[in-house]
Amino acid sequence: MVKSIPENTLRRLPQYLMVLKTLRAEGNYYVSSSDIAEAMQLNTVLVRKDLALVSHENGKPNQGRELSTIIKDIEAFLGYNTINEAVIVGVGMLGRALLSYQGFKEYGIDIILGFDENAEHPYTVNKTPIYHHKTMRNLIKRMHIQIGIIAVPKKVAQQVCDELIASGIKAIWNFAPVNLEVPREVYVHNENMAESLALIASKLKERS
Repeated sequence: MVKSIPENTLRRLPQYLMVLKTLRAEGNYYVSSSDIAEAMQLNTVLVRKDLALVSHENGKPNQGRELSTIIKDIEAFLGYNTINEAVIVGVGMLGRALLSYQGFKEYGIDIILGFDENAEHPYTVNKTPIYHHKTMRNLIKRMHIQIGIIAVPKKVAQQVCDELIASGIKAIWNFAPVNLEVPREVYVHNENMAESLALIASKLKERS
């Protein structure tokens, strides 16, 4: 059974990984919670609690945790060692950018199909087959895919979401600027770029 941890902790784990991998690349073999806390400007106790949720290693006195072990534990917890197949709906500029990104497999995601209303004939983007959206439900069901990425305009996002769920999708990564309505058993993560840009603008004002 997968261990349940607080969402805030889950959001920090990929950040821990970046710090840990950087330290390993610099030639370090061990790391302490205080080292990580300092690098990320976090509380040491918080870091220690987070790591205890995903790793059984307590670390050695005056040395800390073995870097390779804690990296392996976090990657295993996040599922980076298991490739999950996904589809993307909407192959405009954003969709093409996502399909061109080479790093998803490192995080356990493989976008194997794309769908777009303008795909009158199948074509490929970065070796990923793109089909007309009318074939979406049949292909997703047949291939038992459970992750869907929505990169369509706001006005059709809910319709696409409904079609994905009807196809058997259990988790949705939504790039459309709209709050989707889904059943409780379906997880949605909204990638709100407007919110991120507003935060950046606000922080710039604080520093000017």
